[in-house]
Parts: sequence; structure tokens; C-alpha cells
Amino acid sequence: MRTLRSVLLAVFAVVALVAGCSTKQEAAAPPRVTGDFHGNIEIPDHPLAVGVSFANDGKATIDIPAQGVQEKSLSDVKADADAVSFSITKFPGNPSYQGKYDKGADRITGTFTQAGKSFPLNLDRGKVETPPRPQEPKPPFPYKSEDVSYRSGDITIAGTLTEPTTGGPFPTVVLINGSGANDRNEQILGHKPFLLLSDTLTRAGYAVLRTDKRGVGKTGGDLDTSTYQDLTDDIAAGMTFLRGRSEIDAKRIGLLGHSEGGYLGPLYASRPDSGVAFVIMMAGPAVPGSDVLVLQNRLILTAEGASPEEVDKQVGFSDTLATLLRSGDLTAAKNYVRQHNDELPVDKKLSEDDINALVTPYMAALVGYDPAPALRALRMPVLAFYGTKDLQVPASQSEGPARSLLAADPDATVHVFDGLNHLMQPADTGSPKEYATIETTIDPQVLTYVTDWLTQRFPPAH
Repeated sequence: MRTLRSVLLAVFAVVALVAGCSTKQEAAAPPRVTGDFHGNIEIPDHPLAVGVSFANDGKATIDIPAQGVQEKSLSDVKADADAVSFSITKFPGNPSYQGKYDKGADRITGTFTQAGKSFPLNLDRGKVETPPRPQEPKPPFPYKSEDVSYRSGDITIAGTLTEPTTGGPFPTVVLINGSGANDRNEQILGHKPFLLLSDTLTRAGYAVLRTDKRGVGKTGGDLDTSTYQDLTDDIAAGMTFLRGRSEIDAKRIGLLGHSEGGYLGPLYASRPDSGVAFVIMMAGPAVPGSDVLVLQNRLILTAEGASPEEVDKQVGFSDTLATLLRSGDLTAAKNYVRQHNDELPVDKKLSEDDINALVTPYMAALVGYDPAPALRALRMPVLAFYGTKDLQVPASQSEGPARSLLAADPDATVHVFDGLNHLMQPADTGSPKEYATIETTIDPQVLTYVTDWLTQRFPPAH
């Protein structure tokens, strides 16, 4: 589920090219710095690794592995030998960099500034190291992997379908992304949980469909203007696509949704004509979105060391915003966010882009959704599981309601994993700030539990 906090950096830029011919001899342009550089923004006790790549055409990009930022374009780039600088526009605190290139040392030395605070940032030649992700599947794969596309209304959905090389027709799992702009791998902070789930389940004998969300990757549309009707219609389009393929067992297609996907999966499956064989909710909320939003803000801020006063103020803001979003008055909601933003210190202020992304029809749908009717209506095998360290969809908030709402389902399982966070990683505090630093993408016990649950009910055909 999306939090109300802004994320790090990045936009883009161009260095003016020095023009060529003249009847008079002109001074030669200073040599341009090009290639990959890396270093640490020396924030006390929390150095932040970054990589900056200067292209031959004068553009530049930044990578911040710990924040999941990859190849984001920079603005106001200057990459001459005597001066190197860039800025990151439309982000809180107007971050910028000023430095100088030492040709002999092949090094850029300088200062990174944000919200009036400056930190050393020295850049050496080479790419920034990415955190290890030992579970990430690498080709060659022992199964078929096909890029696919199909229509959903007036847009095209793009994704990847993986299938075992032998057997069939295959029971099939459709993966449903969490909130926000997610690609088919549900990539977050260097992790690719849907790639790992797809690989695990396909090796176990299942076909798996995973897709880019609306407005992401090769899928069309605009997520910000989408409703839950639109997003469940996208699931329906995927089901129709799969039923048209002879190698897919049309009577054994189920849904696995993570986070918000745990809203959308049951919502579609509760349609009388859905034909869904099973539903798996991975950290899927069992209470209204507004309740999730308020509690996640309280828990995350507390875990990150905010004072009780700061927590109460942010929770109050979240509660009022959720009420305005549920009312459908997006203009009033946006004005409220702007008013709140004006009261924040400069280093906490949201950009106008942040505000516009926070108040959309899509966010109103998420915050206003109540999963109770859909969960009560399910009459197929259902697995809902949570982690005790999850601060985004807390088990303490959703486990009990999930058990109650699924009580009439003849085959419903609710399980809680001790010590796991929202991504099902082994965690310390559970704060989203830990996600990037944890090497494990999904705890192996979760992968085994889900696979065993499936094979007991829908054994693959061999």
C-alpha cells in the first residue's frame, strides 16, 4: 500500500553543445566529463550510495540503489572538466550538486545540497554497486517464458506468461500487483518479488501470468484516473486471454494478489461469472483502505523515531485526507493537502507533482474501498497470509477480520508468519526503510507454504 511520504529524487537535463564552424578561430570547448561515476552522499551515520552517468550527448542520470532509483534523468547538467554540476527539480529541498573534475585522479569532488544542508559527495570512476539479491532468478530458465499482450477495453495489457515445458493443460496463477505504478515484476527497491514468485510456481508445474499495471511499462492507460472497476476489468481480460490458450486449464485459473492486489483479487473473484478457481492474498488488507492508511502512518512514523506529537499530527492529516477522498471531493482534498504542505518545514514539503499524485481518482478508490462484501462472498479455496512485522498492512489489523469475513467459505486458510514484513522478508523493525537493505526478496518458508497449499488443492498435470 502506498504511504503518504514523498520519495527521493530525479528528473533530467541537457548540456548545451558548443557550436562548430565560424570564419574566425574560436576557443576550443573544454573537454566534457563522460562515463559512470559512483560515491556516497556523506550523511552522518547514514551514507547514501549513488551513481551518476554522464552521456556523450550532455545528458546525465542518477542511480540510488537503496531507494530503488534507476537511471533517473537529471536537470541543469554541466559536465566540463573545470565544473561539474546538476540539479534534481520538482523534489523537496531543491537538491543540487556542485563539483570539480580532477583529470589526474579521474575523480569528481564536490558537495550535495538539499534543503539548505550540504554533504560531501566525491565520485570515483565506475558504476555504483547494487545490493545483492541472491534469490533473483537468472536465465536460462527451465521453462517457457513468453511476452504477451491483450486488450482490456481500449487499452493494451502487456506482460509475461511462463509455462512448464512438459505436461498440461496447466493450472494457472495470475499475479496482481500492489498499489502504485508497478511493473510485471513488482520491482521495489531492487527486489523483484513477482519474478521470484513466477519462477517458483512455474518450476512447481504452474503457468503464471504477470503484467505491467496501467500506465507502466508496455501497458497503456493512466493509473491515476483508473477506478477499481477498471482494474478488475483488467483481471477479467487476463482471464479471457488465458482461457483462449489450449495449454491452460481454463477451470483451474486462480489469482494471487499482493497488498492492494489482495483487494482486487477477491473483488473480481466475487463476481458471479468470474470462474476463478482460487484466491491467494499476500498481505492483502481485510479492512477498509482508509483504516489501513491511518494505521500504517502511525506505525511507520513511530518505527522511524518520530515524536508522539509528530505522529499524532501526521495521523490526523491522514485521517482527514482519507475522509475527503472517500467523499469524492478531490478539489477539497487537494486544497487540504496544499494547506497542510504550507505548514511543513522546507525539507518536508511536497512538490506539486507529489500533491497531484496523492489526490487522484485512483487514490480515492483505494482509500474508499471496503473489502468485506467481496470476502464474505467467496466460495472457493482462499489463502490469506500476513507478517507480524508488516507496518503497511498490519497483521494485527487484518488477521481477525479476514478470519471472520471468510468464515462461511468451506476452504479458507488465514496464516501469520512471525517476523516477516510487508514484502514477506525477515525484518527487524518492519519499516519500509529496511526493504532495500534486506538481501532476501521473499522468505523461502513463504514460497514453500504457498506452493504446498496450491499443490494440495490443484496438483499440476504431468
